[in-house]
Amino acid sequence: MRAVPEKLKELVNGVVQSLGYELVGVELLNRAKSGPLLRVYIDQEKGITLDDCSGVSHQLSGVLDVEDPIPGHYVLEVSSPGLDRPLFAKEHFERFRGHKARLKIRSKIEGRRNFVGQLEGIEGDAVLIRENDEVYRLPLSEIDTARLVPEF
Repeated sequence: MRAVPEKLKELVNGVVQSLGYELVGVELLNRAKSGPLLRVYIDQEKGITLDDCSGVSHQLSGVLDVEDPIPGHYVLEVSSPGLDRPLFAKEHFERFRGHKARLKIRSKIEGRRNFVGQLEGIEGDAVLIRENDEVYRLPLSEIDTARLVPEF
């Protein structure tokens, strides 16, 4: 997963939890033309509304303006994880064991960077994913992005 400074994660988590939400994850994306994008995913048992996102965004903006962990101009986006929920932490891969997921890794494993299959959990520091009859061990440190695949 893309590295986000620990101080930034702690700031975001403090605000999100104080408002009664679960912090699913934080992404800091460097966009060439429009500058950095800070994307924050929140959740709660009853789901997330636009008002929830707006409230968190308002509170988080104030804290980030004071603490200034991102130099210069950036865009803040607060969102629900959605149906194609991103997976950020080791615990997420265990929590969603048995669900279908799409993982993209940094370095090729067996000539591939993209894997789609059923999550089989965690073994040490590797995510296990089953494609057809084969189970692949993907090191957590090599995972660039991971998302659930909605099944209808």
